[in-house]
Amino acid sequence: MFGQIMVTRLLQAIPTLIGVATLVFFLLHLVPGDPVDALLGESAMAADREALRQALGLDQPILVQYGGYLSGLASGDWGMSLVDQRPVLALIIERLPATAQLAGVSLLLAVMLALPLGYWAARHAGKKEDVAAMGFSLLGVSIPNFWLGPMLMLFFAVFLGWLPVSGMDQPGSIVLPAITLGTALAAVLSRMARSSWLEAMSMDATRTARAFGVSEQKIWWTHAARLAAIPVITMFALQLGAVLGGAVITETVFDWPGLGLLTIEAIQRRDYPLVQGCVLMIAAFYVLANLLADLLGLWLDPRQRHG
Repeated sequence: MFGQIMVTRLLQAIPTLIGVATLVFFLLHLVPGDPVDALLGESAMAADREALRQALGLDQPILVQYGGYLSGLASGDWGMSLVDQRPVLALIIERLPATAQLAGVSLLLAVMLALPLGYWAARHAGKKEDVAAMGFSLLGVSIPNFWLGPMLMLFFAVFLGWLPVSGMDQPGSIVLPAITLGTALAAVLSRMARSSWLEAMSMDATRTARAFGVSEQKIWWTHAARLAAIPVITMFALQLGAVLGGAVITETVFDWPGLGLLTIEAIQRRDYPLVQGCVLMIAAFYVLANLLADLLGLWLDPRQRHG
């Protein structure tokens, strides 16, 4: 069952990734600006500009460039960076460990915050504790990363001097980026945990356990927690792709040398092949996150296997 679904989802992902690659390719060529100007400067001689344009293949019709790009992808060639003159895939792979480290710490922080907060809100549903917990969650969802990051930087790095301002070379440099990236995810997961826990407590399984004299604490942490885990884990898997997308802003704010910062640098330098490669990699992570969510749902809930 898992293998069949995985193959089906992977086959469905192919047209999605081709669509993303096509959309990004044509959008980049519609954006005003010339990569030759970015490389040589606007004061360069016309002959030098034309020679570079021919060397990069930018003098070809756009459909010819598009066909060459897709055929390259099919053969595993993601193209060459216009600025660094290195393979795009190699540049992306160099930056992935930094992004993976930031995403991993952010996800861990989000889970450590979300589960206790969701449990606390569900256990005191309708009371002031519930209102306070969900108010904190609403605050986390509402604050954008591009505002929270600089505020944390100003207070903890500039004013208090406890943590580094940016980069990843100093001890503790991951703390502020991880808080910035993990806060929104913690808010989403805590709200999901609260609603799932309350729904699980109203199911027949928990009512039966209560009728058999099982203690309330055990019902919350065994029977209800097991039922509530399915939607929470599914949501967690779906948020993996969102974390990678959010890393673009967070890495830019904190000068974190990951895939997100590489994407922004490539856009600023009009490095078309590198931008296409970065966006394609992020889209691939989204597809894999959705596949992981589907498989986790099937594994945790046997009813879905026969649905």
